[in-house]
Amino acid sequence: MMKLKFLSVPLLFIILFLLLPVAANAQAEPFPDMSVRGTMNIQTPPPPPVIPFIDLTVRNPSNGQEVAFSLQLLLLLTVLSLAPSIIILMTSFLRVSIVLDFIKRALSLQQVPPNQVILGISLFLTVFIMWPTFDTIYNKSIKPLSAGELSVQNAYGEAVTPLRVFMYKQMESKGRELTVGQKNIVLFMAMRGLDKPMYFNDVPTYILIPAFILSELTIAFKIGILLFIPFIVIDMVVASALMSMGMIMLPPVMISMPFKLILFILVDGWGLLTDQLIRSFS
Repeated sequence: MMKLKFLSVPLLFIILFLLLPVAANAQAEPFPDMSVRGTMNIQTPPPPPVIPFIDLTVRNPSNGQEVAFSLQLLLLLTVLSLAPSIIILMTSFLRVSIVLDFIKRALSLQQVPPNQVILGISLFLTVFIMWPTFDTIYNKSIKPLSAGELSVQNAYGEAVTPLRVFMYKQMESKGRELTVGQKNIVLFMAMRGLDKPMYFNDVPTYILIPAFILSELTIAFKIGILLFIPFIVIDMVVASALMSMGMIMLPPVMISMPFKLILFILVDGWGLLTDQLIRSFS
């Protein structure tokens, strides 16, 4: 046993002596390509994002200009909040959207085209029809106001006048007989206790707007009824044919809808409808 212990010690030194060059060569070899040397340095973390501080202070005005600016800002916010209602009720949007919804129901279509598409078409047709009015408002009201050439009160008057002219033209009669819109003006004037107007300028804006809305609803419903007539005839013919063949349980709408679509496409319904809608405002 003692001999084995004495022999194991030199043998261990010999093995270590043989392995030392191999380890030295392994450390001296360069790193292979696409390799990264390890490091113990800790990178500095990026700074946190800076969020700006927004402060809203409320104080007493120091002069009349600050009071006027506060009133202008309040008026601007009020107009922006009422802008959708102004676009819908004081432009051609009301008539166009109702007529397009009528044609959709007359064709017995439920989901095609979607309501968002109908509203989008109505919006762009409104921009096309109202573009001269909008251009006049911009050149005579918004542009001079931004340049400081007009006061807010004068700019409001210049902006309302083109809209008043547009609304009154849609209610204007070509003969002696009063139109629905003019009758509505007389009705609202009488309800307010005002005298019968002799000229267009005698009608206040708060009376012209509801009269225009009721007039547009009446005109849109008249157009919708005229659009319904040919499609009702198709429904009646299909229903009579199904009754004569004894197909009572078969819904007539399911059979008549393809015939309605074929008729609508053959006569170029969308083109005719758009053309007549635009001509109704001119």
